[in-house]
Formats: sequence, structure tokens, C-alpha cells
Amino acid sequence: MAARLTAYVVVGIVAATLIAGLIVGAQRDDTDGPVDVIVHNAKVYTAGARGTMAEAVAIRGNQILRVGSEREVTRLRRPQTTMIDARGAAVLPGFNDAHLHFITGGLNLERIDLTGAATLDDIRTRIETWATVHADAPWVLGRGWYYQPFPGGLPTRQQLDAIVSDRPAHLLSHDGHTSWVNSRALRLAGITKRTPNPPHGVIVKDPKTGEPTGVLKEAAMTLVTSRLPQSTRADRAGALRAAISEAQRNGITSIQNAGGSAEDFALYAEARREGDLGVRVYSALSAAGVLTEPAIAELQDVAKQYPDDPLFKAGAIKINLDGVIDAHTAAMLEPYADDTASGAPTMDPDAFNRIVRLLDAGGWQVMTHAVGDRAVNMALTAYEHAVRSNPLPERGRRHRIEHVETVDGADLPRFGALGVIASMQPALGSPSPSLIDVWFKNVGPERASRGWPYHSIATGAGRLAFGSDWPGVPLNPLLGLHSEVTRTTPDGLPEGGWYPAERLALKAAIDAYTSGAAWASFDEQRKGHLALGMLADLVVLSDDIFEAPAPRLASTRVAVTIFDGRIVYRRDGT
Repeated sequence: MAARLTAYVVVGIVAATLIAGLIVGAQRDDTDGPVDVIVHNAKVYTAGARGTMAEAVAIRGNQILRVGSEREVTRLRRPQTTMIDARGAAVLPGFNDAHLHFITGGLNLERIDLTGAATLDDIRTRIETWATVHADAPWVLGRGWYYQPFPGGLPTRQQLDAIVSDRPAHLLSHDGHTSWVNSRALRLAGITKRTPNPPHGVIVKDPKTGEPTGVLKEAAMTLVTSRLPQSTRADRAGALRAAISEAQRNGITSIQNAGGSAEDFALYAEARREGDLGVRVYSALSAAGVLTEPAIAELQDVAKQYPDDPLFKAGAIKINLDGVIDAHTAAMLEPYADDTASGAPTMDPDAFNRIVRLLDAGGWQVMTHAVGDRAVNMALTAYEHAVRSNPLPERGRRHRIEHVETVDGADLPRFGALGVIASMQPALGSPSPSLIDVWFKNVGPERASRGWPYHSIATGAGRLAFGSDWPGVPLNPLLGLHSEVTRTTPDGLPEGGWYPAERLALKAAIDAYTSGAAWASFDEQRKGHLALGMLADLVVLSDDIFEAPAPRLASTRVAVTIFDGRIVYRRDGT
């Protein structure tokens, strides 16, 4: 018995010694091993649930090695360590744009950019300049016009004819739900006063003459877009490279693509194989119309090729349930304030409930485009129906509603109760300099008071994930932060903010672009906050945004972007 007891003691001592050795070894590896990058003299916000502040970050390989004080981190410096002096500016986890159209954005970099054009003269100048430089282009193409500059809220073919008459022209609105075309494009598409509206689309016609005005809404846009020169695979591959560079310039290290095709997925995979995928990509597959079980099976076959991976993965389905408020195509519970119509969803509730139930049972994450309060209500109800009908999927249930521009007051608590993610694009919620813009007039003051309800959803335990909807608005996340925190335009209008009760505190706003966005793509275990072992994706800003007045957010710039432990962008060009 004593001999057996002695043996146990010896084994215990040996085990304890080995464990102690492993701990010491791990500590020695921490302090004695290579340190590739140190960012110091910084205001480091780690983000996430803890959301602590620090002074420096050390990186080894593609992971965070240490987050702490200036003294404890800089002592890890080695001869090969790249030192980045933040000069007292803010350092954050790399931004994660939770809703954009990435390859489309890359393609649009070569087209007319009408983003921010506030007057008809500005719009004309931008179109004329591009058309002159690209005199050999068969079409004049662009995107980004706002409804506000046009009398009545919509442009006309005559206005575009006066600028471009020698070839067809097609210009998408900033929200991507309305086309502005000239007379040549209408003739090419065979659109006349006798052309009927397609299902879920509107050919806007002059109420007096019946002639098409040059504005096409929703599904009617395809009458012209089907005639556009189609981008080649090489075009789209080039657009992907351009989009990656644009993302890195804006401090974005992860993106969530709001719908794509199998061909686009192949481009992402190719870029990953070749080592050229300089952002982390979570992409949804686009669902066209009412999904059938065979169609879902086809989408599943595509998604299986791209399982969970730190660089590129699938796992979501994007469904469009309505349009946009500016064009009166968002589905509202009550008629628009300036119209008798209330907009219609793209499918009836029973059909949508069935689709969501099938997708939920298959383990998909559902991303529902819902702008109007009726569409938001339908999406929440469908998700609630799926919870009652199906067991919890293996990876959990994190369904999303994209945009969420208006919400009925009774639906606000349902986000938290159902665990639904509000995926919102704050820069879209920045009002025009006058509060009589098209969006405000269309919904009226009572519903406008519930527009972009960041704070209400968050206080009701709902989760927020923020993005840009690029190329509809600029990719710059700092513009979104400005809008969330101040509820004003970059020019500071209106004074005091637009329904300021819905403002977010700065750290909560940052979380929605980092840790909240990581949660929205099932990635919180590896990115979204700065801590030991997390992926080394960081952004160094030009200012200390925690001390500077909130309006300075709009003028703050990205100084350095670090992706996967590598410096991929420096504002100074070095």
C-alpha cells in the first residue's frame, strides 16, 4: 500500500513538473520568440463585450500576441520588429463592413460616381466629364444619384438627353433600386407608352402623355440592364482587386457581401488560392424570386464548396422582400405620407414564411432586405415562425434583417427577443442638409422619428451590425460612425441632430462595425476584438477619436491598415 502511495506521489510530482514546464515554456515563447509588428503610443480600443482601453498591441505572425500598456508591449521589441507609432491616435480592430456589394463596387470605380452630387449642375458636370474622357465607350454608365436634387424627386430622360444624346446612358440611383436612362436606352430596350409594367416593377410614365419618363423602378430596370454590355470574368476579377485596394484604404479588413453568384464565389476562391484575397469575405448567395426546394438544393451545392474558413466562406442566403422608401417601393404598414400607395412586398407572407422555414431547417443564415416597416414585420414574423417550427441549427440561429430603415414601435422589442441581427447602413441614414428631403417627405414625421432606430434596437437587447451598402454610398466606415454618433450630415446639419434619441455612444458604434459584425458572420471566436490569439486585423486612425469632438469623425482618416499581420496600407505611401 505504501509503495503504491509513493508511486502516486511520484507520478503527481512528475505531472506537476511537466505542467509547470509547459507554462514556463509558453511564457518564454511569449517573451522570447519573434515579434513581427508593434503598434504603440496609441489609444487602443479592444472592442467587444469587455471593450477596454490599452496603449499598444504586439503581433506575431497573423495573430495578436499582446494588448497592454506601452511599457509591457514595447519591451517585446526585437531587431526585426516593425514599429508603428500611432502618435496618440485611435487603434481599433479592422472594420468589418457587414453589408456591401463588393465586386459591383469594384466595377463602379471605373464608371461615373454621382455619390454626394447635391445639385443638378454637379450631376451634369460629372456625367459630361466622364462621357468626354470615355468617348469610345458604347454606353455611359454610372451610379449614385440622389433623389433630392430633382424637382419632384425623380429625374427625366430629357435631362439626361441634354447631357448625353450620342449613345445610350444608364445611371443607377444610390440605393440601386431605380434606373435613370436616356431616350436612346429606352429605344434600344423597346420601351414605349404601350409597354406594360413587369411584375414587381414600374415604368414611370408621364401622367399627361403616357410616355416613359426615363425612370425605371425595381424589376423594370432589367428591361434596360439586360441590354448593357456584360462584364467578363476578367473584368470582374479586376474589379475584385480594385475593391480590395479600396477596402484596405478605408481600414476594412472583412466584408460581408450582400448577395452574389456562383461565378463570383469562384473569383473569391481563386484570389484566396493565389494569395491575393486581402480581405476576409463572408458572402451570401442571392435568391431569385420565390425559392423552391430544388432551388435551395442547388444553392446548397454551391455553399458546400466554401465551408467555414478565416478568409472566405459561404453560409447565408439573401432575399429581397421590398424596395426603397425614396422610390415608394418599400413595403409600409400605412400609405406613404405623400401618396395613397403603401408599397408591396415581393411575396406574400405565407410563401415567405415557408421559404424561411426551409432555409432555417437547412442551417442557412437568412439575410432579408427589408426597408419598410411592413417588410420588417414580415421578416420578424417569418423568423419567429422558424423558431417554433424547427430545432435549433447546429451552429445556432443568427438571422438578419438588412437595412431596417423604419420599424413599427411594437416590433422593436422583437429583435432582442428573437435574437435577430439588425444589419444597418448608417451613412444611408444621414439626412440631407434640409429635413424636407425625399425620404422624410415620403414617410412623414411620425414614422421618421423611428427611422434608423439604432439606440432603440440596442437597448432592447438586439444586436447591431453596420456596413455601407457600397457602392450606393462611400465605403468609408468613419462616415457611418459620424452618422451613428451625431445623427447629422458630415457638414453638421441639422444642428442638434436628426432625432438625437437614436444616437449611439462612440464605443457602441465601433462595436457594431467590429465585434457586432463578426457575430453577424459567426466569426466572433477569431476576429472583431483585440485580444491574445485573435487574428491580427487592425486599423490605425489619424486622430484620437475618443478625445476629439464627435464631428471630427467625418474628417478622420485611416493612417495604417494591418491585415492578417501584414501592413497592407499606409496613408503616407511607405
